[in-house]
Amino acid sequence: MDHLLETEHENERIVLGLLSSVESDGERSQRRIAAELGIALGLVNAYLKRCIKKGLVKVHDVPARRYAYYLTPYGFAEKSRLTVQYLSDSFSFFRQAKADCTHVFRSARELNFQNLVLSGKSDLAEIAVLSAVDCGVSIVAILDENSNEMPFVGKQVVSSHDRLTVPFDAVIITDVVNARRAYDEATRLYGRDRVLAPSLLGLNVSERRDAEP
Repeated sequence: MDHLLETEHENERIVLGLLSSVESDGERSQRRIAAELGIALGLVNAYLKRCIKKGLVKVHDVPARRYAYYLTPYGFAEKSRLTVQYLSDSFSFFRQAKADCTHVFRSARELNFQNLVLSGKSDLAEIAVLSAVDCGVSIVAILDENSNEMPFVGKQVVSSHDRLTVPFDAVIITDVVNARRAYDEATRLYGRDRVLAPSLLGLNVSERRDAEP
């Protein structure tokens, strides 16, 4: 259930970001929207098609074989609804995420993990970067397979594990959409002892570790 709620929250974040981008500049390229939202280009295309099908967005041809998008009245109404809902949810999410990140970073310090990599570029990763300063740990890079490798909140971003060139002690899972996959991949590469995750992701990392022989 927690995973479904997190997935729905991310879905609404993307839709809100897409509607806001279309309202701001309907001729903005899908590639640019993908970079702004931190998602894959194909995902932007899929969400645009979904928004068009739902009647939130309309499309028309412009010169040079391009398309321009604009919000319908229904699209404007949905954007307003999502803005209010997202802001309300964000305050609650921020409080829990900050508390969870603080707990994870304290656990990392007890294990003598100082330099950390975040796996997943997300709102949770942004909160983790802010929390790390107060907890005395250092975020040395952020891993995100859908990234264009542009810096995120001042941190280096890489698109795969084999592109990590900075030394690090452990990986913190911050992928809110594919948390289990990110966790399994990190543990396969580095071992469970070097992978931690905020409890809000519902991975039960400590229980899995305690259950090991």
